[in-house]
Amino acid sequence: MFDAETTALLRAVLEEVCENISVFETSARTHVASKILEAAANGRLSIDDLKAAGHDALNAPSRC
Repeated sequence: MFDAETTALLRAVLEEVCENISVFETSARTHVASKILEAAANGRLSIDDLKAAGHDALNAPSRC
């Protein structure tokens, strides 16, 4: 589990990365969220690393 500050950071990064994705596109948003969480769990907690993980998830061939 992450502390409240880290959780807020993760949520903010998710919202920023998914700003052009409808809230109703839950599959895409879930995929991005899982990749951001995976990065955080692996110690990649900088904003830049988290955003990169989210953008990589959006740009993966399976999401295009």
